[in-house]
Amino acid sequence: MTLSRRAFLTRTAAVGCSAAASPLITPMTFASATSENRLVVIILRGAMDGLHVVAPIGDPIYAGLRPTLSQTEFADLDGFFALPPELHDLLPMWHKGELAFAHAVSTPYRERRSHFDGQDLLEAGKVAVDARVRESGWLNRMLSLMPGVEQETAFSVGREDMLVLRGDAPSASWSPEGRVDLSPQARLLLSMIYEKDPLFEEAGRMAMALAEQMEMEAGMAGKPINQKEMADNMRQAARRARAGDLATFAARRMLEDTRIASFSIGGWDTHQRQKKSMRRAMRNLSDALIALQNELGPVWAKTTVMAVTEFGRTVRENGSEGTDHGTGGAMVLAGGAVRGGRVYGDWPGIAEAELYRQRDLMPTRDLRTYAGWAIRNLYGIETSAVTSTVFPDLDLGDDPRFLL
Repeated sequence: MTLSRRAFLTRTAAVGCSAAASPLITPMTFASATSENRLVVIILRGAMDGLHVVAPIGDPIYAGLRPTLSQTEFADLDGFFALPPELHDLLPMWHKGELAFAHAVSTPYRERRSHFDGQDLLEAGKVAVDARVRESGWLNRMLSLMPGVEQETAFSVGREDMLVLRGDAPSASWSPEGRVDLSPQARLLLSMIYEKDPLFEEAGRMAMALAEQMEMEAGMAGKPINQKEMADNMRQAARRARAGDLATFAARRMLEDTRIASFSIGGWDTHQRQKKSMRRAMRNLSDALIALQNELGPVWAKTTVMAVTEFGRTVRENGSEGTDHGTGGAMVLAGGAVRGGRVYGDWPGIAEAELYRQRDLMPTRDLRTYAGWAIRNLYGIETSAVTSTVFPDLDLGDDPRFLL
């Protein structure tokens, strides 16, 4: 196959952008389509605790179940649910009607609560883990039903393509996870390649900025002990910036041909000292959503963001001030196309008799139904195709009407 200059430069950009590597951020995928509607799917790896992200503080039982975790400066959303401090920057989005949540949702996965199996089912969009579960992802199967999807405009970012986009629809890939040290001469050469090509100039600048950021972080790690606090702050800021940078990169692609993007943010497995260990992941999520909003500009009005996780966490906090693998959880919905300012779903309650297996939030709706209705309403794919091809054997149920 002949490699065009555009393709060469696209893959060259991957070398610089590989500086965006982070254990907190895993593969990103893109695809284009003829529709003007944009869809961003964020995989929150590690099982996000929806009962902390969208805390039901209006239920007096909550504080007793979480004596440590409930001691948080939550910001009220609707008189019952509230946001933790790390997500307070999203309150303007909520009040503007561009942020919502769906609570008490889950995939069909039950009992074993394995991250690997849970994430496979989340991205495959299927009911059971079997030998074929990793053959295709639901975004790829959706693309197979859409006209105008081109081979060179569907690709994944990461050491391997994300399962959510794997399948018959062809895609290219590049990895942001390998660390590449660019010498001053190499950076000069890269800038000379980009400077006369408006299409890739911004991508080149971003790539080198990310590389410099990583160098700064690494340099700070070697400072004397009396500089530790400053170094920690710098590292944390750099990690947050990389989450925002990846979202910025996705948004700028979506201003052009890209219509569908997916990336992942990790750090949600919080068995111990959850208030501290979850802080970074929540800030990464907040930064990513704000970056998407800022960069997409007028296109934000046609954008739907869905942030989903493999399963929820236990209702009760454990002896290590954390939570363990659970069942029901929450998903985040954002974008100008979202009917925000509300928490969707049938709230089951958190009294012991209302819990799943007397330990977890009872799931009252399959999270795939939200994705299914988004596909139906954004891209006009027939309901029968959604429930047979994209999400096999799914009962869509009533439209939750979370899109405008």
